[in-house]
Amino acid sequence: MVKKRVDGREMNELRPIKIVPSVIERADGSAYLEWGQNKMIVAVYGPKEMLPKHLADSQRGKINFIYRMAPFSVPERKNPKPGRRDIEISKVVGEALSHAVLLEEFPGMVIDVYVQILDSNAGTRVAALTASSVALADAGIPMKDLVTAVAVGKANGNIIADLNKYEEDAEDAVDMAFAMLPGSEEIVLLQADGILSEDEFDKAIKIAKEKCQEVKKLQIEALKSKFKALKE
Repeated sequence: MVKKRVDGREMNELRPIKIVPSVIERADGSAYLEWGQNKMIVAVYGPKEMLPKHLADSQRGKINFIYRMAPFSVPERKNPKPGRRDIEISKVVGEALSHAVLLEEFPGMVIDVYVQILDSNAGTRVAALTASSVALADAGIPMKDLVTAVAVGKANGNIIADLNKYEEDAEDAVDMAFAMLPGSEEIVLLQADGILSEDEFDKAIKIAKEKCQEVKKLQIEALKSKFKALKE
C-alpha cells in the first residue's frame, strides 16, 4: 500500500487548484485562485506612466508587486500593517515576474500587481505568483511565458510536493519555493528554508519541475475558459 500524507495525498500530489481569470471589472487584468485552503485575488493595472518620474527606467518598464494578507486570513488575527514577510514576498515575487514580462516594451512605465490573501495555509507565495501570471496574461501584457510556481520540500522524512501548514511545522521540515518559465525551464525563484542533502535537493527540483508543468496546464485552461465564455 502506498504511504499517504496526513491529508490523504500521495507524496507528489498537489492540493486541488482552481483558477478563475477576469474577476475584477475595473482592473486591466485579474484572477481568483484557490490552492487547497489558500484563497486570493490578484488585480493588475497598467502599463501606465511611472510616478514619481525619478523612479522610472528609460530603458524598460517596472513591476510594482504588492502582496498583502488580510487580517482574517490566518488563525491568529494578523496586523493589517505590512510586515517584513509581506515586503520580502512582494520583492522576490515581483522580481520573478520581471523575468517573464517583456518590460523592454514599456520604457518609463510601471505595471501594478496587487495580491490580497483571503485565506492562508502554506505556500501562499507560490500560489500568488501562479495567480499573478494568469492576471498579467488576462491583462494582455506581453510575456515570454507564464510563470508557474510550486512549493516542494521535506517533512517527516519524505521529499514531498506542495507542503501544507502541518508539514511546514514538522521537526525536519524543509520548505522550498520554486518558480520557473515552463517552456525553457528557466528558474526565476528558488528559496529554501532548511537543509537538504544533495540527493534530496536533486529529487525536490525534479518534482518541482514536473509539478510546475501540471500547474501550467491549469493556468492555460483557466485563460482558455475566459474566451470560451465570451463566445457563448
